Amino acid sequence: MRTIGLIGGMSWHSSIEYYRVINERVAATLGGLHSARVVLDSMDFDEIREFQIAEDWVGAGERLAQSGRRLVAAGVDLLLIGTNLMHKVAPAVEAAVDVPLLHIADAVGAEAQRRGISTVGILGTSWVMGESFYADRLARQGIRAIAPHPSTHAVVDQIIFGELTQGIVREESRTVYRQVIEGLVAQGAEAIVLACTEIELLVRPQDSPVPLIDSMRTHAEAAAAYLLEDVLLPASAQA
Repeated sequence: MRTIGLIGGMSWHSSIEYYRVINERVAATLGGLHSARVVLDSMDFDEIREFQIAEDWVGAGERLAQSGRRLVAAGVDLLLIGTNLMHKVAPAVEAAVDVPLLHIADAVGAEAQRRGISTVGILGTSWVMGESFYADRLARQGIRAIAPHPSTHAVVDQIIFGELTQGIVREESRTVYRQVIEGLVAQGAEAIVLACTEIELLVRPQDSPVPLIDSMRTHAEAAAAYLLEDVLLPASAQA
């Protein structure tokens, strides 16, 4: 079986979910006592947050590239960055290693295509909503991304960093997110991308009038499929 390398800890709450989802998929597919081969390099999120606040994306990119190199040295076959925002520095990680990086927006775009969805609303950090690096990656797959009104970005961002990345879930914050989701649907969103790996802690299917695409689960499921590919394909080829 191949081995996944996860650049995690951003935050550790979502890294736990990555590990759980990947292993659940492998166990359900292979049965018995099977589990996934995963190497985790868990970053200290406080250090990464300092890079974000300073908007030092060069420094952040080098820190994640170091993590990627450690994982490759450990023998992984595929890299994941377990956060949406830090895909802003994905090119720096890709340039530092000689194994593929499974981009979270590529996994999200493939899932939207599978569901026949062409327009999605993006709910995430202010950088993910306000900049183009995430939407542009979705556009490569023919998926149009709609961001919430800029006036809502600060409160959505504050709930992520002030609450969800610390494992805090508040009903009043769920109400705020419901209102933002309703605004995205009014703009034409056919589905809502939970484009922060912690938002699934807060937003549930019943909180949205349109389907949700959970970026964390979608990314983890795609990674599990990669792991299983070299296990299952030989068997099917022999059939």
